[in-house]
Amino acid sequence: MTSLAVLQQAITAHTTRAAEKLRRHGLVASHMTAFFHTNVFNNTPRDSSSRTARLSPPSNATTALVQTALACAAKAWKGNREGNGFAYTKAGVMLDDLVPEELAPVDHFAHEQAKSGKLSAALDAVNDRWGRKTLILASEGFRQSFATKADIRSPRYTTRLADLPVVRA
Repeated sequence: MTSLAVLQQAITAHTTRAAEKLRRHGLVASHMTAFFHTNVFNNTPRDSSSRTARLSPPSNATTALVQTALACAAKAWKGNREGNGFAYTKAGVMLDDLVPEELAPVDHFAHEQAKSGKLSAALDAVNDRWGRKTLILASEGFRQSFATKADIRSPRYTTRLADLPVVRA
C-alpha cells in the first residue's frame, strides 16, 4: 500500500470485520488503535505508524468505528495523499476496553447512536443471509489491491478439515 486511499480501504475492511465480531459477541469498545507498517524483512525504507482514539460513547456500530479508524489513519499518515515513499505491507485496527453492551455507559445526547445501531444490524442481516461482503461501506472500495495473496498459500492440512485430501479406494 503506497497511497493513503489504498490504506484507508484496508483500514475500513478490517474495522468492518472487527465491528461485526463485536456485535456477534455483544460487546462495545471504548478505545481504538489504527496501525500500519512496512516489511521488516527486506531492504526497503521502514516505517511504523499508529494512532489511538477514545470512543465516546463506547460503540460497536460499523459507521462510528470506521469513521474513527479513518481519522486515526489520516493523522498517522506521513506525507501527501498520493504517497510518502513507503510501501506498507500490514495495516489493521485494535479495539480496547471491551465491555458487554448492556454495561456500557450511555450518552443521552448522542442521537445518532440508535440510527447507527439499526444500520449495523441491517448490514449484518444482509451479509448473514447473502454472504460476507455482500454489502460494504463505500470507503472499503470495490477493488481490493491491499488484499493478501491467498491464491498462492499452501494448503492448511493441520488446521482445516476442508483442506484434507480425500482418498477413495
